[in-house]
Amino acid sequence: MKNYLKVLCVIALAFSGCKTAIKSQNLSVMTYNIRLDVASDGENAWKNRSQFLSSQILFYSPDILGVQEARPNQMADLKSALIDYKAFGIGRDGGEKGEFSAIFYNPKKIKVEQQNTFWLSETPNKVSKGWDAAYPRICTYGLFTTLSNNQKIWVFNTHLDHKGAEAQKQGMQLILNKIEELNSKNYPVIIMGDFNVEPNSDLIKDLKQTMNDSKNIAKLTFGSNGTFNGFKFEEPVTRRIDYIMLSKNSGIRVKRYGVLSSNVNLKYPSDHFPVYVQLSLE
Repeated sequence: MKNYLKVLCVIALAFSGCKTAIKSQNLSVMTYNIRLDVASDGENAWKNRSQFLSSQILFYSPDILGVQEARPNQMADLKSALIDYKAFGIGRDGGEKGEFSAIFYNPKKIKVEQQNTFWLSETPNKVSKGWDAAYPRICTYGLFTTLSNNQKIWVFNTHLDHKGAEAQKQGMQLILNKIEELNSKNYPVIIMGDFNVEPNSDLIKDLKQTMNDSKNIAKLTFGSNGTFNGFKFEEPVTRRIDYIMLSKNSGIRVKRYGVLSSNVNLKYPSDHFPVYVQLSLE
């Protein structure tokens, strides 16, 4: 009888261990404002930094990558360099026009179940500029499923306006409303991108009511606090405006958070640093 009970205990422990392994899924995520291709950047123009930027992404190999300010030719360059990735999203001027807030992903690890792009305005289903924004702004999102254990996660990638405070506030609220509309099954959610506001802003304070700042809950953090460098290598980088935010009470754990300040010959690959996190979905 004792031996029988021991066998049952061993079997129970084995199944318990398997269950734990099945529940946990590691994902790496990066948000990157790559700086639009504009000739006035001179030596920092896209043609002089595109290979470095693509190599940096490939080195860290995020499972999910959200880019901002990517013009059509930059999207083409990224797709050509990131050959093992798939991507989706449209330009803010419609179709293949204007800047993208696109999402790249590793199809060997995750698949996309649904995806779309909407405008941050009073008319989100058509090309439009909202409130006091200087430019049209968009949000691209997707519902992903991990291939190893069928866990699902929503990812929203955006670039809020750099001038209009009302557009920033209303734009983020529109994203939160869209999440509430779509996420009826309460899957984990990521909102990432260039929010153009700093951590002490009302927007971030309000957002933290429902979302966690990945930096604040990471077991290990690395790199500078600031994320916007303006291509100014000789100056301290203190302005933090790029974020990866995570839904609360959703089982997302942050193993590592990093702001990646790589340079070659005192030149940055973008006027923003990428933010990179390693997550565990429990």
